[in-house]
Amino acid sequence: MSGSALYDTFARIPLVFERGEGSWLVTDKGERYLDLAAGIAVNSLGHSHPHLVAALTEQAGKLWHLSNLYEIPEQTRLAERLTEASFADKVFFANSGAEALECAIKTARRYHYANGQPERYRTITFEGAFHGRTLATIAAGGQQKYLEGFGPKADGFDQVPFDDMEALEKAITPETAAILVEPVQGEGGIRPLSTQSLKRMRELCDRHGLLLIFDEVQCGIGRTGKLFAYQWSGVAPDVLAIAKGIGGGFPLAACLATEEAAKGMTAGVHGTTFGGNPLAMAVGNAVLDVVLADGFLEEVQHKALLFKQGLAAICDEFPGVIEGIRGSGLMLGLKCVVPAGEVNTALRQHKLLAVPAGDNVIRLLPPLTLTEAEIQEGLSRIRASVASLANAPAEAK
Repeated sequence: MSGSALYDTFARIPLVFERGEGSWLVTDKGERYLDLAAGIAVNSLGHSHPHLVAALTEQAGKLWHLSNLYEIPEQTRLAERLTEASFADKVFFANSGAEALECAIKTARRYHYANGQPERYRTITFEGAFHGRTLATIAAGGQQKYLEGFGPKADGFDQVPFDDMEALEKAITPETAAILVEPVQGEGGIRPLSTQSLKRMRELCDRHGLLLIFDEVQCGIGRTGKLFAYQWSGVAPDVLAIAKGIGGGFPLAACLATEEAAKGMTAGVHGTTFGGNPLAMAVGNAVLDVVLADGFLEEVQHKALLFKQGLAAICDEFPGVIEGIRGSGLMLGLKCVVPAGEVNTALRQHKLLAVPAGDNVIRLLPPLTLTEAEIQEGLSRIRASVASLANAPAEAK
């Protein structure tokens, strides 16, 4: 289907979707799939959300691109809304999570450079992390499958075991600039860090003069039931990267920072051609119109509880297929007993879309606008999928 003109970097599933409606995708053959993947947590408000469509269409009739040579008022508006709702004072807009993380890493290095300590450039990260696909961010993630074949690993990153605070403290050296962590690992298998661990990181950063960077590319923008996942712990970072959900499907990312952390990012030291373009700003502001509306995040929390309770019942019924449920909000994981790929195939056979992850986990990342009726429909399809595996003959397994 894909043909020889495309890079062979994606093992694509042979499905072609023609249109989307909320939590549903419709194929070129008219088949309807319940989308609990949301483009890997990107389509935060589902498909073809009327407010997002209207915002993008209106802006498309005015201006598409200006470059950052000129003032873009909607950039200022979106940045002010993000800072008012978070710890941050400053925002840099980009197009992808990897770019937002690159900006975060550069912000940390420039911070120490501005303080007269250019030798402090190393960042400590955690096993199982995923921070992007650039040479720097695959080095930060440290996963061999992404590093292999791309030459020497980019210098400046030291990795410790997941949630090992003792190893983290031992890894700090006079060259350490920052600690970079996902409050909830996404690709790593929906693994949240405890409030205790996040507080410990904050204490270590304060004691050693480091910057604390949170990667909320996947877990941010309402995904866990608060605008940012860190807000559950009360532990604020110095720098935070977001993408995916903030654009609702349009390429948009941002690096948020305190004024102190961003003091080294002066005119000319960093830039972007497309980042912060008028189309992206219109959509980003439209996403916040919905997510920050009264009661929206509380409704996400309510729906998440219903979904998680239903998944737990399926887990209890079929312990030979699913051994546990992970995550918070509408960022949930099925820890599988059988190979996760088999579970994902069974779900797809029942016209439900999910996303595989590490640690033999299937991610459920539905639109935040998922209805209670769609939750029940999803649970019904998940149960049927799991039952089909539980009842399969031993030789088929």
